[in-house]
Amino acid sequence: MEPDKDETMENLIEDLRPRLLDLIMVEQALDHLHFIRNEQKEHIKQMAITQGNSAAASLLISAVIQKPHTTGWFQAFVDALVHGGSKYAADYLQNNVPNPEVVAENDYCVRLIQLLSPELVNMKTSAVCVHCFSKKLLTKEDMENIEAKIQNKGPKEGARQLLAKIVRGRPGWFSKFVSILRETEHKKLYELTGGMLDCDTQDEKPSSINEATGSDAATKKSCDKPACMDVSVANEIDKTTDLYNGESTESELLPVCLQPDGSESVPGAAAEGSEKADIVLRDYQMEVARPALEGKNIIICLPTGSGKTRVAVYITKKHLDGRRAERQSGKVVVLVTQVPLVEQHYATEFNPFLKDTYKVARVSGASQLKISFTEIMRKNDVIICTAQILENYLDRSKSGDDEGVDLKDMSLIVIDECHHTRKGEVYNHIMMRYLKQRHKNKRLKKELKEPVSLPQILGLTASPGVGGATKMEKAEEHILRICANLDAFKIMTGNLKEHKKELTKKIVIAEGRKMDPFGDVIKKIMNTIHTHAELNPTCELGSQNYEQWVVQMERKAAKEEDQKVRVCADHLRQYNEGLQLSNTIRMCDAFSCLNKYQEEEVKKKSPSELEHTIQITATERFLFNLFIDNKKELQTLADNPAYENDSLSKLRTNILQEFSGRKEARGIIFTKTRRSAIALSQWIQENPKFADIGVKASHFIGGGDQSVVKPMTTAEQKDVLSKFRTGDVNLLIATTVAEEGLDIRACNFVIRYGLVTNEIAMIQAQGRARAEDSTYTLVEVSGSGVAEKETVNEYRQKMMNKAIEKIRALKQEEYDKKITEFQLQAIMEEKVRLRSAKEKSIKQQNPSELKLKCRGCSKDVCSGEDIEIIESMHRVNVSPQFSELFIQTENTSLQERHVDYETNGFIACKDCGQRWGSMMLYRGIECPCLHVKNFVVTIGEKKISKCTKWNELPVKFSEFDYLEHASRIAQSSDEEEVD
Repeated sequence: MEPDKDETMENLIEDLRPRLLDLIMVEQALDHLHFIRNEQKEHIKQMAITQGNSAAASLLISAVIQKPHTTGWFQAFVDALVHGGSKYAADYLQNNVPNPEVVAENDYCVRLIQLLSPELVNMKTSAVCVHCFSKKLLTKEDMENIEAKIQNKGPKEGARQLLAKIVRGRPGWFSKFVSILRETEHKKLYELTGGMLDCDTQDEKPSSINEATGSDAATKKSCDKPACMDVSVANEIDKTTDLYNGESTESELLPVCLQPDGSESVPGAAAEGSEKADIVLRDYQMEVARPALEGKNIIICLPTGSGKTRVAVYITKKHLDGRRAERQSGKVVVLVTQVPLVEQHYATEFNPFLKDTYKVARVSGASQLKISFTEIMRKNDVIICTAQILENYLDRSKSGDDEGVDLKDMSLIVIDECHHTRKGEVYNHIMMRYLKQRHKNKRLKKELKEPVSLPQILGLTASPGVGGATKMEKAEEHILRICANLDAFKIMTGNLKEHKKELTKKIVIAEGRKMDPFGDVIKKIMNTIHTHAELNPTCELGSQNYEQWVVQMERKAAKEEDQKVRVCADHLRQYNEGLQLSNTIRMCDAFSCLNKYQEEEVKKKSPSELEHTIQITATERFLFNLFIDNKKELQTLADNPAYENDSLSKLRTNILQEFSGRKEARGIIFTKTRRSAIALSQWIQENPKFADIGVKASHFIGGGDQSVVKPMTTAEQKDVLSKFRTGDVNLLIATTVAEEGLDIRACNFVIRYGLVTNEIAMIQAQGRARAEDSTYTLVEVSGSGVAEKETVNEYRQKMMNKAIEKIRALKQEEYDKKITEFQLQAIMEEKVRLRSAKEKSIKQQNPSELKLKCRGCSKDVCSGEDIEIIESMHRVNVSPQFSELFIQTENTSLQERHVDYETNGFIACKDCGQRWGSMMLYRGIECPCLHVKNFVVTIGEKKISKCTKWNELPVKFSEFDYLEHASRIAQSSDEEEVD
């Protein structure tokens, strides 16, 4: 196909994307698409499982239009749709589309099936399936898939899949389906769908639809729309049925193109939908909502599990209803702190209650939709997103970018877990913009000028905390500052009375080991290293203080180019972590971590894929041999259960008690590190005692890449949470990422394993236990002191509650005065911060002043003049001389793919093997991307050993000139061809 024709076809597919998302059956189409790579197909199939058919269809379309194209790619795509049972989608691509009236009526029929789905899933699925096949509404493959679904998950799930398939058919399917309901003696369902005599007789006539094109005869309608049908029988839309995603899913409940806008919905259903969506609040919920319903900014402070989010949905609906009644535009943005909460709020609260009247969308850092956030804001009424997304686009607007958004574009902002509205956090950055404009508005009013409109603010929290306060006065000040940051008229609490859930709480104290030969061997190794490096620690080995000391030693040695001490400090830190892990998890897991670290360090010195030899210093050889000499003894001791820690034994007892004492147990264990979460999950999975009582465990950790442990992807997190909700997983072992906001109603016990931080985290963790008769257990890990910390947190919780009551008792004038003072103080502090940042930027050093040295061998690497920046984020060095200094190794465990770039390999020092960063492929150009933490940085004459982020350096690098580099590479390629 010619290039210009390719572009035409790409544009056609892109223009039709919204409609194709609803019509393509992804898995069947993939079976017939041979020009898409197998790894892409697997990615798309995984997307279908985790996020639904529509999301997978979007990914499929992107893969199809991705360049370069193979010959005949467009026709191959059309053929795949035809053979994969998506003929109606193929009609659109071939311009065989029915007239607009037919399309509109077909959409009406789809919507009608959606409304009636709670009743329709009660059909005799097998009988209806056979008739649908005989009338060519289903293919043989469809019928087999539906029968398999019936066998595995029951007739209702089979019915959902059947409905999901037939609504994607060419216009005309509806009358055939109604006829099938009559033929299979579904009298009630037949009447519900508007079945009448003329519909019966019409179905007995040959269809007037052209099967080859899908177009309808001019004199005949595609879907026999019942003229006077009462749809109010569908009093509850099935929240688990998504006709365009097929199976039960929490990701997408309605296709965007069919979400009603409030004015052009199904006749009779709009009013019914609005009536249905009127949420009935309990007395205490209505009490806390009242000021917000009057348009005031408030903070709602209610215990976890008391329905704060449901109150927020109610306020959102009433807010939008009011704006619409006054013929004003309404736009609600719901902000959350974590990606999993975006999905949860969308799927379980906002979308189910608002989708019949308003358009609801969700966006997060893991969503492909974030690229067009401005467009999503424009097209939808309610947008649920991570706070950083909104902050990024507010910042774009400030810098004059057309793709930015303004606070004036919104009419209500809901801030979930609003206790995070503190100095330095993203919520506070957003609210600082708000407060500045609010105080500017006061000046504008005095000058008789038009003020800038600002959204209403609704904050939600279970625990504002006390900010580390030890006195009531400071606790009050902390909470008042949060109220000031959110410009709250009041902080609202409610009396739950009989709705309050009592939690059974207990603390389990573990005994220290009487003998710890495994730990003794590790300490012996550490002391040998101390002697070798002439180090004299003053803290206890295995403690947090020791870890801080050894980190300082590593930084000092790197700065002084003392490689002997630096590399010893690196190894000592790992042994210290091994000691800590042996007190938390199995000794064999602690040994495994130590062994893996040693293997990776040795591998850095002898990468198998390279002929190049990397030097090994005498100190490194000493450290490698020291571990080898003690490895066998460590492994033997690690496998001896007699020396296992008592904390693990206490945890085992508690898990067994919870699962044997409950009819259906479901719980969460919170632990400190990702490594311990994974190890505990593996321990439970490998223990037959747990399997015998039905324990099905999985770990749940964060998605950030700050740790040496591979993070979970958003899809993996979503999959685990989905299984936990359904009971396929009944025990989560999680880090603190799961503490806030996650709402699993069936969760009936929480165990905090050697983990205590502050009173907010304690309250949040307790709140994960939502079911009746729930328990909260704290298991102490030897030497952690968590029992004492928990007592302090309980005291702080009581102080917090008293402080809130004292604030609520203030006279409004006194409260307003304090709030205004704190706001003005915050604005002044922000001005000072910005002025300091501006002065710092003015004093920025010339890039030539910056020098990088390898952290591993102190070799000169490059100057700041050689470094360029991509997308204001990635610092790269593409100079020819730099390419001579490093080797490249593959990173098979973690690959990142983005719109314009991907990273899939490491770069490391050619001399010592010290990792320097990653190899990034940016729009076809290989760019070595440097991670500053791997270097010793010198600016002028000053050495900086502690630098983990590039933006900590007062240097402005030049922008990456893609055109220049691409031209140079193209010229080089031409010269090679000539040679």
